[in-house]
Amino acid sequence: MKPTETASTKHYSTRDWTPISIHSSHINGDILVGMRKDGGGARVTRYNKKGEEIQNIQKDNKGQELYGTTHYITENINGDTCTSDYDNKTVVVVNKSGQRRFSYTGQRSKRSKIPPYGIRTNVIGHILVSDFMSDSVHILDQNGKYLSKLLTPQELDCPISLLVDDENDIHVGQCNTNKVTVYKYLQRYFA
Repeated sequence: MKPTETASTKHYSTRDWTPISIHSSHINGDILVGMRKDGGGARVTRYNKKGEEIQNIQKDNKGQELYGTTHYITENINGDTCTSDYDNKTVVVVNKSGQRRFSYTGQRSKRSKIPPYGIRTNVIGHILVSDFMSDSVHILDQNGKYLSKLLTPQELDCPISLLVDDENDIHVGQCNTNKVTVYKYLQRYFA
């Protein structure tokens, strides 16, 4: 569907889907939009630079729903779409063709999964996930293997949102302190 244009404004029609997260691909300029539908259903839709819908990611190859919600979304250096699904308490990673590569539910017991919010990736392929219930940020490799906790409850208070900037510093938005804190992530991780 072509976007509507007025002056310098462009609109993408999502029809009866509500957009709740958005990401611009550093790989090809595509726009990834995480959406939900009243009455159930969640998906990620990929639009090209012209605003044309080119892909919908909603179900796996067995026809099972991939997402409960698509709160935060990002893309990895290898083109995987990484989504935090708070409702299902999991991180869902799909490849370029929309097939599930892996899911991550945290390092806790199966009854107490990670409630992921912010999610970002860095230049070396790590996936960073905020866990506001345990006041920490988890780091995964690009294949979903847990590596460590970057930041801990001593350093954070209710981390919700994440950003990795051009210098690979991590910015963490914390809801209980109303602060954004910047960490020298890669220097600290490899020290």
